[in-house]
Amino acid sequence: MADPTTPRRRFVDTRYGQLHVAEQGDGDPVILLHQTPRSWDEYRDVLPLLASAGYRGIAVDTPGFGDSARPDAPWTIELFADGVLAVADVLDLGGFDLVGHHTGGVIAVEVAASAPDRVARLVLSGTPYVDADRRHRVRSRPPVDHVVPAADGSHLLALWRNRTPFYPDDRPDLLSRLVRDALGVLDRVEDGHAAVNAYRMEDRIGLVTARTLVLCGELDEFSLPDLPRLVAAIPGAQSAVLPGTGVPAVDHRPAEFAARVIAFLDECG
Repeated sequence: MADPTTPRRRFVDTRYGQLHVAEQGDGDPVILLHQTPRSWDEYRDVLPLLASAGYRGIAVDTPGFGDSARPDAPWTIELFADGVLAVADVLDLGGFDLVGHHTGGVIAVEVAASAPDRVARLVLSGTPYVDADRRHRVRSRPPVDHVVPAADGSHLLALWRNRTPFYPDDRPDLLSRLVRDALGVLDRVEDGHAAVNAYRMEDRIGLVTARTLVLCGELDEFSLPDLPRLVAAIPGAQSAVLPGTGVPAVDHRPAEFAARVIAFLDECG
């Protein structure tokens, strides 16, 4: 029986190389997918809450991020989603619930569309609706995290400043965790965003059959406007807004985030 008080971190061998996961708890498996350029650490404070509620949280470093191996192929949402399914196969998970935040939410849509018989319950957090209109709008948008490495280390400050507007002033620790993850993929730090912006969600979301909760922070100006479209695209989907938080909803408000997810999972159980 897994220890419910601490996460177990390990690598699993997949067709994409060794992918890293952090697990905590027992019960129904819930796979957790992070935003770009984060890692499993985004769910560090959510895992024990899921475990306490009787779930087995499995936070995955998607291929190329965190401690997971880097695929040689171009990074796409389809590749990331197949990597998630590869992890599920190695862990011998027939069916599972799925939670994705920002990029992780887009990946979660593709996983649920690719394997509708395996995903029973789905939580899309801060997830954009990626269609032709959005692809056109973001084509000229400046990169979020791109910086040019400098000999004096000034690129570290540039990376910090790029993300400062999205993080609360009184929580520099959260921004430190993001910068740490970003440094691990600095040469490809925008590839996750590029994969999102190339994805044809309008062709895939209609294949999602899972019971779905669409969740977003009330200050998340990137994704909150798309919440009604996601709800409309998935029959029976529910929605909820987390007050007082934005893009970093998962680690900024872990208790509130976990409570919403757990209530939804319990309700649909």
